[in-house]
Amino acid sequence: MQTTEQNKPSWLKVRAPGGEKYHNIKGMLSDLKLSTVCQEAICPNIEECWNSGTATFMLMGDTCTRACRFCAVKTGNPKGWLDKDEPTNVGKAIASMNLDYVVLTSVDRDDLDDLGSDHFARTIETIKENNANIIVEVLTPDFNGKQDLIDRVVRAKPDVFAHNIETIERLTPTVRDRRSGYSQSLHTLELAKKCGQKYTKTSIMLGLGETEQEVYQSLNDLIEVGCDVVTFGQYLAPTGHHKKYLPVEEYIKPQVFKMWEDIAKSLGFLYVAAGPLVRSSYRAGEFFMKGVIEKDRHAIN
Repeated sequence: MQTTEQNKPSWLKVRAPGGEKYHNIKGMLSDLKLSTVCQEAICPNIEECWNSGTATFMLMGDTCTRACRFCAVKTGNPKGWLDKDEPTNVGKAIASMNLDYVVLTSVDRDDLDDLGSDHFARTIETIKENNANIIVEVLTPDFNGKQDLIDRVVRAKPDVFAHNIETIERLTPTVRDRRSGYSQSLHTLELAKKCGQKYTKTSIMLGLGETEQEVYQSLNDLIEVGCDVVTFGQYLAPTGHHKKYLPVEEYIKPQVFKMWEDIAKSLGFLYVAAGPLVRSSYRAGEFFMKGVIEKDRHAIN
């Protein structure tokens, strides 16, 4: 049964963002002309993350060349524009925030010859040059499933390579841009592994009308391509426009998220985060991966 927006359950209600650190970070990002997915995607966890000194940086501007129906990021054609200073500015912002784990994501840039892969890689390299100990997770576009572009990002040595399948196969044409295929996303994750990436990650939204069997099939598909980490969150229509064209079909109860967490763990995922307000960049998941990666580094040294 579909639940109306007016009947949104209590577990999905969050307070408006505020706090001194939140406002300081917001001002700093504005001064450096940087975008974060926290702002652009209207993330419900923005106050919690920013007041703890965590942010997910969105590279290559705030305009996406694709038009996924679930997403609040604006769409258009940047016509090849790139801020060449962005890798340096992101490094400055990270230094001022005193982070030890940073997440980089981006809009899709189908207008660029390399779809933005080199810009992604240069940002990772700049961060690592400034602080070799910092853990970098990237949440990338699919790069049209091109191995050379994915390899360019992997060679920059991100610690975690994430790409989101977003939803189950049947709903992909409805939920995502027509250029963002389900199989292509699985292929992207598989290629990252083939290029030498140790840890890969993805995220699935629930509440769009998927069945249990379809979610279970997606988990098996992800295991087959070697995906290590999966997160589950509730789809929330970010604007009135989204409520009209891609409404919430169901508000998933916390106990159902727990069920999927248990199932995914039983299938062999290294880490699973599942909950109504969980997003692909999620502090509990970052904390877990930080421990795993630091253990790996210690073993090498």
